[in-house]
Parts: sequence; C-alpha cells; structure tokens
Amino acid sequence: MNGLLQDARYALRQLRKDPGFAFTSILILALGMCASLSIFGFVDAALIQPLPYANPRRLAYVTESAAVFPRANLSYLDYVDWKKLNHSFSSLDVYREEGFLLANPAGAEPVQASRVSDGFFRTLGITPILGRDFRSGEDLPEAAPVVLLTFSAWQKRFGGRKDVIGQTLSLSGVAYSIIGVLPRTFQFAPEGAAEFWTTLHPVDFCSKRRSCHDLIGVARLKDGVTIDAARAEMKGIARQLELQYPADNRDQGAYVGLLSNEIVRDVRPILIVLLAGAGLLLLIACVNVSSLLLVRSESRKREIAVRGALGASRFRLIRQFTIEGCMLVGVSVFLSLLAGRLTMQLLTSLLSKDILDYLPYLAGLGINLHMLVFAALISVLAVVLFSLTPTLRLTWNQIKDGLSESGRGYSGALWRRFGSNLVAAELAIAVVLLVGAGLLGKSFYRLLHIDVGFQPEHLATLQIELSDAAYPKDEQEALAARKILDRITALPGVQSAGLSTTLPISYNGNTTWIRIEGKPYNGEHNEVNERDVTPAFFQTLHAKLLRGRYFTDFDDASKPHVMLINETLAKKYFPGEDPIGKKIGDTDLSAKSTFEVIGVVEDVHDGALDDPVWPAIYHPFAQDPNNFFSLVVRTSQSESSVLPSLVAAVRQVDPGIGAMHEMTMLARMSASPTAYMHRSSAWLVGGFAGVALLLSIVGLYGVVAYSVSRRTREIGVRMALGAQRSAVYRMIMTEAAWLSGIGIAAGLACAILAAILIRSLLFGVRSWDLSTLAGVSLVLATAALLASYLPARRAAQVDPSEALRYE
Repeated sequence: MNGLLQDARYALRQLRKDPGFAFTSILILALGMCASLSIFGFVDAALIQPLPYANPRRLAYVTESAAVFPRANLSYLDYVDWKKLNHSFSSLDVYREEGFLLANPAGAEPVQASRVSDGFFRTLGITPILGRDFRSGEDLPEAAPVVLLTFSAWQKRFGGRKDVIGQTLSLSGVAYSIIGVLPRTFQFAPEGAAEFWTTLHPVDFCSKRRSCHDLIGVARLKDGVTIDAARAEMKGIARQLELQYPADNRDQGAYVGLLSNEIVRDVRPILIVLLAGAGLLLLIACVNVSSLLLVRSESRKREIAVRGALGASRFRLIRQFTIEGCMLVGVSVFLSLLAGRLTMQLLTSLLSKDILDYLPYLAGLGINLHMLVFAALISVLAVVLFSLTPTLRLTWNQIKDGLSESGRGYSGALWRRFGSNLVAAELAIAVVLLVGAGLLGKSFYRLLHIDVGFQPEHLATLQIELSDAAYPKDEQEALAARKILDRITALPGVQSAGLSTTLPISYNGNTTWIRIEGKPYNGEHNEVNERDVTPAFFQTLHAKLLRGRYFTDFDDASKPHVMLINETLAKKYFPGEDPIGKKIGDTDLSAKSTFEVIGVVEDVHDGALDDPVWPAIYHPFAQDPNNFFSLVVRTSQSESSVLPSLVAAVRQVDPGIGAMHEMTMLARMSASPTAYMHRSSAWLVGGFAGVALLLSIVGLYGVVAYSVSRRTREIGVRMALGAQRSAVYRMIMTEAAWLSGIGIAAGLACAILAAILIRSLLFGVRSWDLSTLAGVSLVLATAALLASYLPARRAAQVDPSEALRYE
C-alpha cells in the first residue's frame, strides 16, 4: 500500500509537471467517452431496459399480415376467433387508438385516448393504484361505458383527488364512469400520450365486418411456449379462417413478435448506428491519447532507464504507468458522466412533444446502474490500453539502452512506424464516420426534396373532429364541413381551402379493397388508399389534373356516385386505356359502393416521405362524409400567421367542434417521424465525424511534427550536403501523403462495408455513392496535407550548422 501511495504521489507530480499533456489527454478522452455514454443512455432506455410490465419477455405483439401490410391490423371478428382457437396464449387482448372530445367550459377539447378489451391491463400485469380494473364483460355491446385515467390525467384534470372514483366524464357527448387510476409509471408506447382508457364496444359498423381491420393484439405466452411456436400456430389459424371466409380473409396471414422488439422497431437501427459512431469516436480518442503517451514515454526514456538501473522491477514500472493511466481515465470518466447527463438532457429537449409521446421510455433519462457499468467497462479497457502502450514501447533492453544516446535513433524510428500505424487507423475511422455522415446528410436532403405531387409552401393544416352525439347523421357532418370551409375561406389572407379525411405526407392507410366493373376478378384483394375530399382540395394543394374533371359542389349525396383516381392506380389497373367512365366498387360491386371515375390526378404523396406512392381513390366528401377530417388552407401570406385564426374560425361555427394540431405543411413534413429520424442521424453522425476529423488531423500533425523533431540531425546533414529546401518539403510531405493515402484507402473500403450495413437508413442514395466517397477523400486529403505543411515548413528552415552543433 505504501508503494501504491508513493506511485500515486509521483504520478500526480508528473502530471502537474506536464499540464499540457494532462489537459489534452483528459479533454480528448472525456470527449470520446461523453459521446459514447450519452448514446448508450438512449440505447439502454430503448433496447436494454425491460418493459415496465410483469414478466415482459412473455408479452407478444399479435397482428394480421397482408401483401402490402406485413403487420396489418386485426378485424374484431378475427380477434374473437383467434382468442377462442389459439392454445399458445394465456390471454389475448386488443387495443386501438381513439380520439374523444372532452367537454369543458371553453368548448370541446380534443383528447387522446385508447379503447381496449377488458383484459388488456391484466395481460400487461398492470394494476390501478386507485379504484379497479375493467371487469370481464365490460367490453361487450351492452356494458355501461367506463374509463380508466392515466396518472397524468388524474393530476392535471382532477387535481389528484381520491374522490374521483365514481364521477362521470363526458367524452364526445357520452357519459363515462371513472373506475380507476393507472400507476404513475405506466406507459404504453404504441398509444403515445393517451389520457383515457376505455373498453371496446363492438357496435360500430367496422366491428361487424370481418374485412374491416382496426385493432392490434397484445398477448401473454403460456409457460413453455416460444414466440416461434406461437407464430406458427397463429399462421395455421389464419389459414383456417381464410378457407372458412374466402371473400374477407383471402391472403390474410398472421404475425407474432415480441412486444419489446415491436415497440422499438423503428428506432433500433438509428440507435445502433449512433452507438457505433460514438464507439468509433471513442476509439479515435483512445488512439490519440495513446499517441500522446508514446511521445511522452519517449521523453521519459532516460527517467525510466535510471529507475530501472537503480533497481525498479518491470512490475513496478508497469504499475507506475497503470496508476498514471487510472488517474487520466478517472478524471475523464467523471467529466464525461457530468457532460453525458447534460448531453442526454439536451438531446431529449430537441425531441418534439409528439415524438416524445411515442418514446415514453426516454422519460427521466439519466445516469443509472447500466451506464455506470458501461462507463466502468470502457474505463478498464482504456486503462489497460494506456498502461500497455508505454510498457510495450520500452523493452527491458531498451530501458538499459536509454542510459546512452545509442538507442535514440532506433527508438525514434520504432515510434515513427508505430505512431504512423496509429494515425493511419485514425484516418481510416474518420473516413468511415465522414462517409456515413455524408450519406445520411445526402439522404435527408433528398428526403425533403422529393416530388410530393403538390406545392407545400403557403399551406396551413388543421385537424377537426365532430362529436357523434352532436352530428349523428351524414347530412349533418357534410353541412358542418361546408360551414367550416365557408368561414375559413372568408378569412383575410386565405386563397382557398379544402378538406380531406387523411392529410398528405401522413401514412399509407385507411385502405379499401376495390374491384373494377367489367374486368376479370378472382377474389383477390386489390388494396388502395381511400380518401374523401371536398371539391377545392386538389386546387388548394396545386395538384395537377391529368384528365377528366375535378369534383364540384354539385357532386353531393343526391347525385350519381363519382370518384377521382391517382396516376399510380390508373397505370396499374388501366394500362394503355382511358379510365374515365369506368366504374370501381367493393369486392361485391354493390350499388352503394360503386363509383364512376371522372378524373385522374397526379400522384399526391400520401405516405411517409420515404414510402412509395400507393394507388389511391378519392370520393367527394359530400357523398361519403366523416366526423374526423383535416383542413388544408392555401394562403397569400405567411401560413404560420394564419394558424390562430383557423382555430378561432372553427370555434365560431360551433364551440363543440374539436380543432387540433394546427401546423404548416412544411413544418409537418419536417417534424414527421421519418424526417426526424433521418435528420437526427445525419446531425449526430456528422458531429461525430467532425470531431473525428479534427482528432485524426491533430494526430497526423503530431506524428509528422515528432518525426521532424527526431530527424533534425538527418535533415541538417542532407542540407549541409546540398539538399534544397524544396527537397525537404517534398520528403516530409511525401511521407505524410503516403500515410494519409493508406488511411484514406483503408477507410474507404471499410466505409463501403459500413454503408451497406446502414442502407436501411439511406434514402435515394447508394451505399457506394461516388460523389460522397470522392468528396470525403478530397476533404481528408486536403486537411492532411495542410496538417503536414507546418512541420514540413519547420523542417525546411533548419540551419545545418545549428542542427549539427545541437546533435
């Protein structure tokens, strides 16, 4: 122990003696560790921490599957059959997202909610902290409406009062009895920020149709049943139902996966990429510190030799290096934990509320046991590396040689070779990060500049919900929509306005199966997007009409059914022919479902920005009204300035109408989950790449500068024998160019392999994009030459007589 304390005091004196080395090493290492710890915090919260449910590894995500939907929603009737026929699950329940209008003195407030089957919370293993759970049978048509509150809703809307149990709550004009409050820690990522949880009541039109899919299943596996076995059984049940109901269940399969995997399915790739990027940055930081230690060990060679000659054992010298490494790493870890906590808070604050609602596992992100273990692991690895670097650098014979000057040339050459290898590795890693950042940045740029089929500038959007109780009939919904449009179009700065049941740049969904009159049909499911729009919708978007005509105000419920189709549908189902006048209906071609095609519009991008355009049909809103729709407004001024007046105008029509999510179209596109994922990955990997570039160039400069300092006598002799300054420039720059070339070439090969691994995050860019590879090579080569210029200039200014006298 006395020896350890003595070595520790000596290490402190050595670090105080060389504060530049200590500060630089700690700063570089803390920077690399901070990046790794921060990203690991997100990875731990999303991918490592278990879900906050009872025995979460036994929970399964259960859905149907179809050709265009690998994970399709369940129909209610299929759910009933699946629950009855399966032997893999101890329980199977379903949920669906729901929106309600909460009555309050200011009018109707749209609130997010969810409908679930009665055993949903028992399947998850969640028990209310106040009141009771849903009872068996409370999801049947005849059951009274009841509701569970989330903890946040209980606190926000009822002040946390315990007498809330038994009170009634008006949701969309229906009185719900409050029966319980869910725990503070309860979260269910797929439903975002749902405040109210009610039971299913299968009385709507969709619940009575096997072909209508609007539910998602959650099941608990029986003991001993694997996820693969459950998936195989459910696929068998799906095939059985397909034979039993060929019209509705044709090609309808089943999908079963672990709930934990499905919740993080979209964020898993980006988190793994970011963790890999942070790990590469940490590796560069460690290499840089190792280079500094090598330089420092060279300057301490005589000191170590004297200590060895005075009797210090090799173990004692290794212990000295280890203690010094522990001190550097210890301070770096402490600083990185403090900075990492702040970095995680900063990154979380950059997430929009809508994004955070669907990432509830990021709540309370901070330093925890897993992060401390991870920090300890990388600390141990760093200590081992920093201890071995100077130890392996000096063999026992070299320690003895250090007492004389004879070993200097050999050791300098050895260090140049070893240091050069380290810098080449740094440059290669920097290339990987720079290429990754370039590809991700290029993907993000192309994502935001795809042809969406309309002009998003000067467009404002607003979502609107009508209460079923206040507007029970189609005619009332159509009339309310007409009044809203009249009020909106009269506002100053509004050029035109239209309605649609689904906004562009949202999702491919709300689909229907179509059948074309007069064409062969064998029961296949031709799935297409279905939207209901008002006459001015496409003109407001500035979408192009390719043939035929738009809807007019005369296309109401009293007129023959008409429809518009998009260009993709026309090309797929009417190749080489004019679709105008053709009739399209459901799989039975029932009279109510059959519409005549009156026009073809250019493709409007309905799905996420990186999704392909699907075939789509458009019905006149007046012929197929809905109680939930979105407003699109074309403005002559800044669209953001119009948003407050849109909400006010809707409330003037009826305070009981819900208005929410007012946004500009450009903001909606930029804030979409797809755009956010691409943007965040590009920025973070770009940040890692920038720091990696800086560190690698500094490392290259250090190698070349140290090489020049060790070759002062050689350069002096060359110049004394007549070598020109240009020759010295050429010698040093050539050495740096070879070193940079090797690093860049190795990095490009690794970068192409890395790009192939992240191709799922790329959009419109190939893994071997030549412009990105060439640009990164040029940037890194230019920076490397600039970094080597200063040492070369110093070498060319060496005075031969002074150099020889010094040596």
